[in-house]
Amino acid sequence: MSDSVNILIINGVNLAHLGTREIDIYGGISFDAYLETLKKDNPDSNIEFFQSDSEGETASKIANAAGLDAIILNAGAYTHTSVVIADAIRTTSVPVIEVHISNLFGRENYRKNNAISQACAGFISGFGLDGYDLAVKSVVLKKKKRNVKLFKN
Repeated sequence: MSDSVNILIINGVNLAHLGTREIDIYGGISFDAYLETLKKDNPDSNIEFFQSDSEGETASKIANAAGLDAIILNAGAYTHTSVVIADAIRTTSVPVIEVHISNLFGRENYRKNNAISQACAGFISGFGLDGYDLAVKSVVLKKKKRNVKLFKN
């Protein structure tokens, strides 16, 4: 087993605007700034990042992922509607951890509908940007400390 933990973070629609968009919900830090801190705080992890507002590009990136320990996915608004992304998650052999910055179940009713969770290995919601760190640490814990892989649903 390799010492390095390989993770791809995928952010979907509207998440390129973190730091300037609805700061009261999503905070005032850009994802690029947060990503630098995340990488520094997790030196045993090789973290790659991809962001797209396109449902098709997001699904393609997921479906074509290989050789990773996990994908951390925040699909943004596509979470609530995208059968395409759910099917891409089911297509890949890489476990996907779904992350949301806000607590979806404490917000508008339509956000409680989730098209992708059933296909994911795990779900983290409501911890702000720290949800990404929780997901990274869970992958590291599973691989390095417990010597097991995440379940792939």
